[in-house]
Amino acid sequence: MTEETTTIGLGFYWDDLDVGFKFRTLGRTITETDLVNFVNMSWLTEELFTNAQSRKDVAIKGRPVPAALVYCFAEGLLTPSMQDTGLAFFNAEIDVKHPTLVNDTIHVECEVIELRAASKGDRGHVRTLNQVVNHNGEVVIQYNPLRMMKRRRGL
Repeated sequence: MTEETTTIGLGFYWDDLDVGFKFRTLGRTITETDLVNFVNMSWLTEELFTNAQSRKDVAIKGRPVPAALVYCFAEGLLTPSMQDTGLAFFNAEIDVKHPTLVNDTIHVECEVIELRAASKGDRGHVRTLNQVVNHNGEVVIQYNPLRMMKRRRGL
């Protein structure tokens, strides 16, 4: 191989993006095993997530999963878009719009809503509007992360 060989699997560079650019991820079904593992790992041991039998007095019917799990899975689905080009996560406002249940399949729809150069010419800031959508087309979580990303060329 020569030094000019292109590496596949890299995420978007800041220079590749324009305000209004949209993309979506692949889907991921959330399983009972995912719920159990996440609850045990995070210590979110609320009965809403751990008691499958005593469900008569709960507002959410079915087997809900923590919104934190859904958010984590959304970020995981987005990883290919910033593989080796994402440098930092600064902040985000997160709005849970609808419950997510075991066996729901989610994907993330993203739109670039802000771009600005960083003080160093080899990076820039990008804010996206991310909507986590279930298999019924319902937005279950919406958030707007601000990230630092590599640039292809310094300015």
